[in-house]
Amino acid sequence: MAKEYDLVILGGGTGGYVAAIRASQLGMQVAMVEKGELGGTCLHRGCIPSKALLRSAEVLKQTKEANEYGIETENPTLNFTKVQERKNSIVKTLHQGVQGLMKKGKIDVFEGFGRILGPSIFSPMPGTISIEYANGDENTMIVPKNVLIATGSKPKSLPGLEIDGTYVMSSDEALQMEELPSSIIIVGGGVIGIEWASMLADFGVDVTVVEYLDQILPTEDEAIAKEVEKLLKKKGITFVKSAKVLGDTLTKENGVTIEAEVNGEKETFKADKMLVSVGREGNTTNIGIENTDIVVEKGFIHTNQYFQTKETHIYAIGDVIGGMQLAHVASHEGIVAVEHMADQNPLPIEYDNIASCIYSNPEVASVGFTEKEAKKKGFEVKVGKFPFQAIGKALVHGETDGFVKIIVDKNTEDLLGIHMVGPHVTDMISEAGLAKVLDATPWEVAHTIHPHPSLSEVMGEAALAVEGKQIHG
Repeated sequence: MAKEYDLVILGGGTGGYVAAIRASQLGMQVAMVEKGELGGTCLHRGCIPSKALLRSAEVLKQTKEANEYGIETENPTLNFTKVQERKNSIVKTLHQGVQGLMKKGKIDVFEGFGRILGPSIFSPMPGTISIEYANGDENTMIVPKNVLIATGSKPKSLPGLEIDGTYVMSSDEALQMEELPSSIIIVGGGVIGIEWASMLADFGVDVTVVEYLDQILPTEDEAIAKEVEKLLKKKGITFVKSAKVLGDTLTKENGVTIEAEVNGEKETFKADKMLVSVGREGNTTNIGIENTDIVVEKGFIHTNQYFQTKETHIYAIGDVIGGMQLAHVASHEGIVAVEHMADQNPLPIEYDNIASCIYSNPEVASVGFTEKEAKKKGFEVKVGKFPFQAIGKALVHGETDGFVKIIVDKNTEDLLGIHMVGPHVTDMISEAGLAKVLDATPWEVAHTIHPHPSLSEVMGEAALAVEGKQIHG
């Protein structure tokens, strides 16, 4: 007899396990099906391990610069094995924490591959889940009232640049490197590519970033992207933009060699390894979508604002639906989906109020529209901009590069976008996010008294700068 649940979740990543916890809080009987380890991409192959490596790179960089702070150090060296051990320890600790949360919530976890079945003897509607096990055990059937698809995404590749794990890697394979290459070509100058470029350069690797568009970080404000490129060039990173990589020219012998069309001319690039970071695609195959009326558009599952698919008892969240492919977004989508199932009348998510972060050195954080987007949408804008160089705490930290840029609707004083590049901005962006949620004006941000000395003072100054009234600039 198939076991029945109020909710079955396919995928135990950040979106899936948060949704499971919220459903449990609401009194649902919940099952989760996960073929790998709880925590998903974010915990095991993305957010957490990459940020652990970035932190080690930051410490190495700071140690090399310690003399500037009056601390004398001689020949700091990198032990990459210990770097990886620290990363793995952090992941293990957090993984155990997620396992504990599942037990606390009395959530049944099935370690297998879940597939949605069509109408059958178990249910007149599609949605029964068949769980297949790697060891060949007989499938388990579970019947839910609701299904939540949270299967995440995987790295995209390009024709001719198929991942082999040795010479050509995605970020998944790069995280498992036992030793660093002396040089690397990174194909793609988006968020993942730039984080890896920054990290590897700080570790002493010779980095070349090849980007198809004429701007790295194409979703960021143009001024931010230019500042990041300028500062990363100081690390020795080479940027090649408006470049089309020619996959059929790739050769792999004692490293990689490839050609790219750059402004109509062919150029050849050589390195020990290649990292392909050209985006991610939803995990929609082999999960039984063909047994339902669920609509898939451009590789992602289509949902409404409450994350219902065309099968109204089947919901989908996170990377598998596209949009903002961020862990914190998936988590909140999961909460909204579960609360909708439970008739809690949740508010739809306002994506323009969600902050995004890039953990390179320098860090980048933003919320809302870029200046170009705001103008394209018909807003008449005014802009305030203030540099960290004029902030006392930034000088104390020895990190004075970067700035905060605030974009405002000239007619209504509404905040349209806040963009930051510089020290610890991934922590500071939450103030900007709160200001957006509360529909604050620059005047209100400016009259929030920021402590001195603190990096947060830059927010108040940037808000004053909208009217040219900044104090220290």
